[in-house]
Amino acid sequence: MFERILVTGANGLLGQALVGCLSREPLYDVLATGTDAEPRFCHASCGYTPLDVCDKRSLARIFEDFTPTIVINSAAITQVDRCETERSRCWDVNASSVEHIARECQTIGTRLIQVSTDFVFDGKAGPYSESDLPNPVNFYGKSKLAGENAARQAGMDKWTVVRTNVVYGVGRKLPRNNFVTWVHQELTANRPVRAFVDQVRTPTWAWDLATGIRRIVRYRKRGIYNISGHELVTMYEFARSVAATFGLDKSLVLPVVSKDVSLAARRPLTTGFINLKATTELGYKPHSIPAALAHLKCLSSNGGTQRLLTDAGAEDP
Repeated sequence: MFERILVTGANGLLGQALVGCLSREPLYDVLATGTDAEPRFCHASCGYTPLDVCDKRSLARIFEDFTPTIVINSAAITQVDRCETERSRCWDVNASSVEHIARECQTIGTRLIQVSTDFVFDGKAGPYSESDLPNPVNFYGKSKLAGENAARQAGMDKWTVVRTNVVYGVGRKLPRNNFVTWVHQELTANRPVRAFVDQVRTPTWAWDLATGIRRIVRYRKRGIYNISGHELVTMYEFARSVAATFGLDKSLVLPVVSKDVSLAARRPLTTGFINLKATTELGYKPHSIPAALAHLKCLSSNGGTQRLLTDAGAEDP
């Protein structure tokens, strides 16, 4: 059946991967949206229109004009410390806007796929399965959990929550860095990178996440799905893998412990995900960290050593 897919947050890392992935499908009519006047991405066969997901009138107009059969909501504020200090804005984007989207979905029978995070958990018993009980330890996690709950208002069989963590990759004119591009940027400039030895994750290549979501669309899956990488690593180990792949100085990657670093928001320690449900029901097979990083290295070498930086933005995550 022909699907009209609305993608929010399309100018971000995941949004660009989703647009690139879904617009290749001849049976999908994709409309990308973002807060920018023009799309940051290129070479994608889809429409684009500016949208602030917090603007209820704009949302209503898009639903009326485009009448999507599926909405993939990847719009979010993901800077954890910013969420801790700008709570009102964080809640508007990560929670309240999802409620507005879900209500529009319910009105016309649209399926809603809501992208969420490992930070809905407290980090005491990771890696987590879909059935584990959330218990966020910071405001970002609380806002994303509220977004998960709001997504259910789309209808009993009309919602899907996709949980992921440490999404990395490259895109065009991205508004901020992700962990890999930040580490690459710092080490290339011979600046030290301090990475946590006690924070454990399952880092996720953005393209793997997008293809996992595409499978959810294709197979019309409902409920909660973990879509992440398979390897459980510390952020210190992950940073050293980035250094090794790009031939950068691993000695500049310095181990730090969470309690020794002052941050606005508390971080859960051991999170990451068990992908068994996605593997068995979707045939989801993420690339290994070495394979994904090797692919990114190939992309950067094709465009010169600056590509990872100019395409990724310059904001420290």
